[in-house]
Amino acid sequence: MTFNPTIAIAGAGPSGLVLARVLQLHGIAATVYELDTGAHARHQGGLLDMHEESGQLALQHAGLHEEFLRHTQPGAETTRVLDKTGKVLVHEEPEGGSHGRPEILRTELRDLLADSLAPGTIAWGHKITAARTLGGGRHELVFGDGTSAAADLLVGADGTWSRVRPLLSAATPRYAGVTHFELTLTDARERHPRSAEVVGSGSLFAAADNKAIIGHGGAHPHLGASLRVPESWSEDRGVDWSDSAAARAALLAEFADWGTDLRDLIRDCDDGIVRRKIYGLPVGHTWARVPGVTLTGDAAHVMSPYAGEGANLAMQDAAELALALVEHAGDVEKALTQYETAMFPRAEQAAEMSAQGLDMCFAADAPRALVEFFGGRH
Repeated sequence: MTFNPTIAIAGAGPSGLVLARVLQLHGIAATVYELDTGAHARHQGGLLDMHEESGQLALQHAGLHEEFLRHTQPGAETTRVLDKTGKVLVHEEPEGGSHGRPEILRTELRDLLADSLAPGTIAWGHKITAARTLGGGRHELVFGDGTSAAADLLVGADGTWSRVRPLLSAATPRYAGVTHFELTLTDARERHPRSAEVVGSGSLFAAADNKAIIGHGGAHPHLGASLRVPESWSEDRGVDWSDSAAARAALLAEFADWGTDLRDLIRDCDDGIVRRKIYGLPVGHTWARVPGVTLTGDAAHVMSPYAGEGANLAMQDAAELALALVEHAGDVEKALTQYETAMFPRAEQAAEMSAQGLDMCFAADAPRALVEFFGGRH
């Protein structure tokens, strides 16, 4: 039987792009609908570590693993754990230079995936306002300009606040108890050499008193100053967080008793501090099979970032879904059942790990658990 359904993918993050790429390699067309007007319409964030069993495996199925390796960052798998005074408690460099989890800039990963797709595969500038059922297993995406697109198979790869998820589940993301402020230090080695030295070339964890500064180093360190606070905390503070000077001053006040080197990471950061509240779906989130629609990545199982699983799971989801569709050509429902049956327990386990990682970073005795985890990893 010829397998030629109309496939619509909501979202051009790593999951949506991997799905489209693997399908394309097997001669199956899909269209990716994305809010951004282009690949570089907004900042994509810092580094991602790609795990062998998930993110890297997905890139192998996408035929992009060798090219991915050419974009990874040397030395980025080093880990440093500091106390709030700036004292280094762990400096761990992997034996042989790698744990098997090389790091790539999010922007470069998106470019790698987007550039691998046939022209016209990504419909940029499509703001999805709703998804609705048409009947007979078909669904429709509705866009901000009033247009729409119908599909035999709809895949929601549209992130935390997915417009596709309500077709399958009434669950909504819950505040995870942490508010996070993104900090970037552009050209740190030249402009802020001491701060670059403090962060190092890999991952930095500094934690104490329900606060943390966590992120990645390299030429342009990308960090987060995070606080375990109530959901309304940032509004209750009366700070205009869009004003970089006001945001910087407010964060410096929150970290007033931390060491000078760590406070300088806030003081030296670029303008454009981004506030993000951390949300997650309930651990073990599932749904009953609905014909013609499924979810991948954060749309299916958004979780806190404290286990580094999100992007890797999203890419694994996409690759496994694509391969299931290829394997069961002509039987979309069998493919979706196979995909979801494997994905649900995998996502539950990762969400539990993420919850444990959050507790390690924001425990009353932090960074003790981080020291034990990273210091004893080998």
